[in-house]
Amino acid sequence: MRLKTSRNSSNTTLLHNLEHGINALGSAENGKATLDAVDLKLLQSDMLPLSSPASSRFPNRRGLCWVLFVILSILCILVSSARPSNIFSPPSHLDLLSEPTVDVPAGMGFTGNGRTNDVLWDEYSLVIKGQRVFIHSGEFHTFRLPVPGLWLDILQKVKAAGFNAISVYPHMALINPSPGVVDFNDYRALEPLYEAAKQTGIWIVLRPGPYINAETTAGGISHWITSEVAGELRTNATDWRAAWQDYVQGIITQTVPYQVTQGGPVIAIQIDNEYSQEPATHAEYFRELESVYLNSSIVIPLTANDPGENRAWINGTGAVNIYGMDSYPQGFDCSNPDVWNPVVTDYYSYHEAVDPGQPWYFPEFQGGSFDAWGPTAPGYDQCRILTGPDFENVFNLHLWASNAKLINYYMLYGGTSWGALPFPGVYTSYDYGSAIAENRELSVKYPELKRQGLFLRSSPDFYKTDWVGNSTSGTVSVSNAAAFVTLLRNPDSTASFYIARQGNSTSTDVTTFKLNVTTSAGNFEVPRLTSSITLWGRQSKIIVTDYSFGSSSKVLYSTAQVLFAGQIGGRDVLFLYGDPAAESEVALTLSGTPRIQGAGVYSVSSNGVTTVTFLAGIQGLITIWDSSEQLVLYSDTDMAGTFWSPEIPVDDSVEFANYWQFGTNSSILVGGPYLVRNATITGSTLALRGDLNDSVQLTVIAPDDVKSVTWNGIPISADVAAASNLTAQGGFVAQLNPSSTVLGFTPPALTNWKYADSLPEIRSGFSDADWTLANHTTTNIPFKPYYGDGRVLYGCDYEYCENIVLWRGHFNATENTQSVNLSINGGEAFAATVWVNDVFLNTSYGNSTNNQNILEETDDKFDFPAGSLLYGQENVITILQDNMGLNESGSVIDEEKSPRGVRGFMLNTGDFGAWKVQGKVGGYTNYLDKVRGVLNEGGLYGERMGWHLPGFDTSSWVLRDLSEGLPNATAGVGFFVTTFNLSIPDGFDVPMSFVFDDTSQPYRSQLYVNGWMMGKRVSNLGPQYQFPVQQGILDYNGINTVAVALWAMEPQAVTPTLQLTIDSVYEGGVGGIETNNPPWSPEGRS
Repeated sequence: MRLKTSRNSSNTTLLHNLEHGINALGSAENGKATLDAVDLKLLQSDMLPLSSPASSRFPNRRGLCWVLFVILSILCILVSSARPSNIFSPPSHLDLLSEPTVDVPAGMGFTGNGRTNDVLWDEYSLVIKGQRVFIHSGEFHTFRLPVPGLWLDILQKVKAAGFNAISVYPHMALINPSPGVVDFNDYRALEPLYEAAKQTGIWIVLRPGPYINAETTAGGISHWITSEVAGELRTNATDWRAAWQDYVQGIITQTVPYQVTQGGPVIAIQIDNEYSQEPATHAEYFRELESVYLNSSIVIPLTANDPGENRAWINGTGAVNIYGMDSYPQGFDCSNPDVWNPVVTDYYSYHEAVDPGQPWYFPEFQGGSFDAWGPTAPGYDQCRILTGPDFENVFNLHLWASNAKLINYYMLYGGTSWGALPFPGVYTSYDYGSAIAENRELSVKYPELKRQGLFLRSSPDFYKTDWVGNSTSGTVSVSNAAAFVTLLRNPDSTASFYIARQGNSTSTDVTTFKLNVTTSAGNFEVPRLTSSITLWGRQSKIIVTDYSFGSSSKVLYSTAQVLFAGQIGGRDVLFLYGDPAAESEVALTLSGTPRIQGAGVYSVSSNGVTTVTFLAGIQGLITIWDSSEQLVLYSDTDMAGTFWSPEIPVDDSVEFANYWQFGTNSSILVGGPYLVRNATITGSTLALRGDLNDSVQLTVIAPDDVKSVTWNGIPISADVAAASNLTAQGGFVAQLNPSSTVLGFTPPALTNWKYADSLPEIRSGFSDADWTLANHTTTNIPFKPYYGDGRVLYGCDYEYCENIVLWRGHFNATENTQSVNLSINGGEAFAATVWVNDVFLNTSYGNSTNNQNILEETDDKFDFPAGSLLYGQENVITILQDNMGLNESGSVIDEEKSPRGVRGFMLNTGDFGAWKVQGKVGGYTNYLDKVRGVLNEGGLYGERMGWHLPGFDTSSWVLRDLSEGLPNATAGVGFFVTTFNLSIPDGFDVPMSFVFDDTSQPYRSQLYVNGWMMGKRVSNLGPQYQFPVQQGILDYNGINTVAVALWAMEPQAVTPTLQLTIDSVYEGGVGGIETNNPPWSPEGRS
């Protein structure tokens, strides 16, 4: 290629790529290097040949386009005097730049942010380091899995399903717990995640907020900000801007060395979350956030997620580089999981109307649903039905049909909202009904996502498609109007993708139809031999035409679905699948001499194209064609879901060695195991690593020079006869059996509970002299007290924002003192129990019934029983209040500044004296537990003393079983503590849960495991009674401490039970999981 390197047109340099043999003339007009003409097909031809085993060994992988990008980047830094301006980088931002800018190569149809050429885009997709990429991503919040060693487990499961990216929210409230403190230690760290992503080959879109929503307290905003910042949050208010600076600078420091430009996984950063561009204060806030990144060494694109079709952040002040839109078509009520909302039909037209020059990006598309408090809440199993495999099949492919090429499913792994993480609308579990369950098991939704992921990875022609039309517009012709088909076509290869669904997307009818297709062999109707294409109720299918696989093989059309297409060991391999109750067919060019041809199929050849018909009734895996040049396989849909295609990585010294398209395009096929984590080939040995929970038949398609296979390091004996029925070369079949140890685990019983009272605050003589005096008369919280004497009794104003807070109001009583009115705000599903002196008065209940009938604050009159007051002496009102988290942003300004506490206090006669308040020891400034963090503890006496921590001495406590409840059936709080031993050998992953009684009783309890608050059980509301706890919190080989803070809300007997259960046993896992459970220390606990 020719590249002019100066304004002198005679000064030229010839760069010649022998592989492609193409020269392109460039110019450097006005001091900017440009390309006059470049064939866009180079982008495709420069990609690594799919699944070529040799390609991964080539050190020069990126081809001519990438060489040009690097040279142009250097030249543009040298010769450019200013950053180019366009709608993605408006001139108003130019004065914010401190880093040199780079020009995007002109004439190639790509856009960039002017700061790097490593991440570019056009109207089709992202281009990362010269490779066109379909971003296929899932949401994962590391703070909801506070064991960094297990992050690799999630990423390996993400990668195994064919995903190439994750989207991640860091949590400001955890990282920036108090003014001036930024903590990236332990589970708050980003570096271990970035390293795990590099190891796995996963890109990251980082979404650090500061506001993240995410069904978490205050939407992730640090609690200290909600009381210390007077200005409106998420605007250009100066004190809000000052408040988020340290956090964002910390994010930048952690992320700069892990950008893709420096060999890291991070490809984009999102600005805040789901926000409107109006009024102007919002837009200015975005501009200010962007300016911080632009004045740093962050060079990757900035993105935004519009919560709907609002056209926000595309143009104008605060506009970002890449616009995205979120969509949750089923909403967030799983009560009727068989009742669907229809698909959104205007995705494509909306995008074309507002942002046609950029790729279509969905930062959040529904991957499940959160669930609410309440006795009628459906639970996550119902959410897993509502958004289950049928939903994934219909709605995900409908999203593809809108030509979206950047898609993130929220959530792929939900995890646990432990401690005070939840906002009031959700309970501890954040399972989300996702494909990977809270306890990290693969759910029924996972196989469908894997089938989709492997198809995308196998189909680079799908990364660049034009939306041609659909059957409603007449562009696509179908024989039955009940079927709706959209056509996408690659403009370079002409490969076409007809995406079919029911015209009524909610229909459960069986619909049959034929389809007119346009191919390189002409226009005709398919199928040609079988009767029809069948949609079995809620189902979508992709009919491909002119589809390439391997190095040179072609599919003319296929009504069977593509699971895998590539090259293994020098052979072109195609794996198709279909419904066992229906027929399907494929027309393709077969080569070589067949050695095996499957039963249950019928084939006809004409003009070099063979049409293969798959008859109804096919179950399992069959070989359609097996020659030295090609292997074609077919199975039923369920069998296809049991197959994996682990990539074969190159040497780690190669940049992006573990990334598909970049370090390797070599993979194999493995069928049978519960999970295949990775595969390597050394010499003639294939080493597989994965998980087993049952005996299975292992089926492998690998290069034919593989002579032996190991599973988790153990050699496997091959079934030669079975392998020879599969393929004559590169096949391996064996029986995999987990060890007998898998069946031998039994959970220990939770016995020998020790008990102590945890509410000395209501006893006569208790001194609150060391408590915080609640004497504020002003507050930055905009929701002011209803009544009282002008004092503000909001927990956050005294650094006690989360979990249980206790209030003590002192007053002198006379014979005329008869009652007290209290307005208490704790958030949805809260409770507050009130005593006068040591006499129980009543409990105020917040309410939620599946997010209906919400009651987040109460206003009650409490009558003083006869004999409860000390006339002429000091009396004390004690309020035990549960804070259910701070609200997220909503229709009311600054809802995050929730007025948790007492919004009104008034005796029927007389006035209160001092009010005292106590939350967790040290508040948010001097909290004690720096490992577990600011959201782990509350203000219960037992928490303040550290009774929940491992190592606390309970030898002086009384024996009392948890099922006996509190002594004398009183209302109050007691702590129950016991220990148990686990001895689980290395090489096993054993998900466990703590399970309470599934009854409705007037008690609340907090579950602590080795000091971590892993569950909040609200028995009178529900629905959660089972609490998964991960290895790393649990010590698999040692003594574990479990504590339950039991709050009886009425003076009646409560009889909770708790047992430890084993959810499943898997031989495998990632291994090497460390515990970090600091033990009790007397420091600060007196």
